[in-house]
Amino acid sequence: MIQRFIQDQIEKRLNDDKAIVVLGARQVGKSTLLNEMFSHKNILSWSGDEPDVREMLKNITSTQLKQRIGQSPFLIIDEAQRIENIGVCLKLITDNIKTVKVIATGSSAFELANRINEPLTGRKWEFTMFPLSFTEMANHHGLLEEQRLLEQRLVYGYYPEVINNPGEEKEVLKQLSDSYLYKDILTWERIQKPERLERLVQAIAFQIGNLVSYNELGQMSGLDNQTVEHYIGLLEKAFIVFRLGSYNRNLRNELKKSRKIYFYDNGIRNAVINQFNSIGLRGDKGALWENFMIVERMKHLSQTRAFANRFFWRTTTQQEIDYIEESDGSVRAYEFKFSPKKYKFPQSFVNHYQPKVSKVISKENYLEFIHIQ
Repeated sequence: MIQRFIQDQIEKRLNDDKAIVVLGARQVGKSTLLNEMFSHKNILSWSGDEPDVREMLKNITSTQLKQRIGQSPFLIIDEAQRIENIGVCLKLITDNIKTVKVIATGSSAFELANRINEPLTGRKWEFTMFPLSFTEMANHHGLLEEQRLLEQRLVYGYYPEVINNPGEEKEVLKQLSDSYLYKDILTWERIQKPERLERLVQAIAFQIGNLVSYNELGQMSGLDNQTVEHYIGLLEKAFIVFRLGSYNRNLRNELKKSRKIYFYDNGIRNAVINQFNSIGLRGDKGALWENFMIVERMKHLSQTRAFANRFFWRTTTQQEIDYIEESDGSVRAYEFKFSPKKYKFPQSFVNHYQPKVSKVISKENYLEFIHIQ
């Protein structure tokens, strides 16, 4: 099994009295990880995908929970976002059954997080699980091997099932994108015309790395601006895409309300638009590199438990920096170029913000940006 960084983070929290919540997209390996971690332990496991489990926990009392859990020291509740009042249920367990450690997983933050935040204030540890990372794979089969596979990762991404089925990447990704991508959104939002949601995701896929206009996305997908924004919020909370806002503090000509949208996984992005050409034959190589680097940086920050605000920067005169990190009072600026190129960071930005780091990230130096040495 490929060792996941999040395992150590979870294990460090197993001996206190707080619940553990693991969020992440479907099929990123949450259940596989927990099954492996607790394979030699006495666990009780419930799944929110099971109708009888949902019914059992709907209005359950702490006394009934004690009877259901019995002497099991660990309780895993998978796909917890599907269980009504799950936050109250987890609160009852953490407050009244001190002999059990409860771990809940969810594939959609928009349901699980909304239902647990208030009931579980101060009572939970929350983690996000991503698809596999460059560093996890480098640790698994060696850094050199993972470097050799870089161009393949840019096209097919890091979903575990993709990694574990070499030669079948296209088929696996199409199944993932067709069967799982919208499952939670369609279930909870009762969207009447899912084909428009699919067209919206395709429109976003063609615009990674570019400023996006909700009006333009709406025209391409047949949706009004308000619905576009709502659907993008749902796609974010289901861990399909995420937004970067524009960095603006003091300069008069900085864009202030613009945004870019990226995919959590390159493979899913390419599956949505059915483009699996090799890197050398692609016109979107730069966009794929940018998306890949930003996502792997997110994983890197998560794995090292580092925290930073993330942005891009652009002015009305079209000066631009791909990626900005702000943390501990300092600013770091990065530009992404697949092939090494000279790049001069805008002088107005450098003079005003005095970045601690300003660097071009290419295939020659990307390790320092995304890999835990």
